[in-house]
Amino acid sequence: MQTGLRAARLLSCVAMIALASACSDGNERTSTGTSAAQLAVQESGSPLASGDVARDGLAWINYRRTQAGLQMVARDARIDHAAAAHAGYQQLNNLITHDEDPTRPGFTGSTATERLRAGGYPLDTDARADGEVIAATAEADGFAAAEGLLGAIYHRYLMLEPRFDLAGAGDAHRGGGYDWLNVNFVATRSSSGLDAGRVAVWPMPDQQSVRTYVFSDQETPDPVAGRNTVGYPVSVHASLGSTLQVSRFTIREYGGSALKHVQLDGHSDRDTPQSAAAIIPLARLRSGVRHDVEFAGTIDGVPVERRWSFTTK
Repeated sequence: MQTGLRAARLLSCVAMIALASACSDGNERTSTGTSAAQLAVQESGSPLASGDVARDGLAWINYRRTQAGLQMVARDARIDHAAAAHAGYQQLNNLITHDEDPTRPGFTGSTATERLRAGGYPLDTDARADGEVIAATAEADGFAAAEGLLGAIYHRYLMLEPRFDLAGAGDAHRGGGYDWLNVNFVATRSSSGLDAGRVAVWPMPDQQSVRTYVFSDQETPDPVAGRNTVGYPVSVHASLGSTLQVSRFTIREYGGSALKHVQLDGHSDRDTPQSAAAIIPLARLRSGVRHDVEFAGTIDGVPVERRWSFTTK
């Protein structure tokens, strides 16, 4: 993962907060194991697959953002251009990376921020943050690629960042190899995000058919070092620029004891923004079981409590 979201620490552009960029290492090619057709049946009200990987990937991200109570991101042709150019660079060089080497074919900018500028987007005057996520999958399936990325927590921080209001997507395919989905996000200076004291959560309340596990080693950086198969991450998201403090964050099976987990927050984990937090169970969740989540903390000193449940598939 290359980073770009980090308030004081958040990375990238000068005089601008840039959100963390995230990257699957290619093993994410198995995605969720669920195809676009299966996802459409499983999820009521989901968009229809068009077969265009970039279009479908962005449509699925917007579908999940809406479910989380967030604004949809509007598609911008200039950001599309940057995303497509970098997907093409990776395809030409058979790489999965956020960085480009000027000596290699297809170079348009060393970083995501530089590529957005090269694509014609006026970051310095119009944006307060930007970020990039990449999936390299074995199948050309935008829905499944985007859903797979949501399971990778550092990707999710970007995909569910409340302040993002513009995005662009591009894809490229190598015969017998990967299909690259590249999505770039921008938070314009006019974007407002969530109201003060509000958070978005994922999985969403009462969500059904939630995945039971993810492979931690398939995300860069690895959110749970030394352990590959872990439970599906649970996360809380405030708007970029705010400070989220965690006092209690637990997950348990209905009627059971709290599950052992790793907690990621902006104070203990350098790759988690100050405005978000997550817990990752150390073992895969049991299938077909209701799980109860409790969160208590503050956003910029204002107390926040959330209790919700979801059920695994």
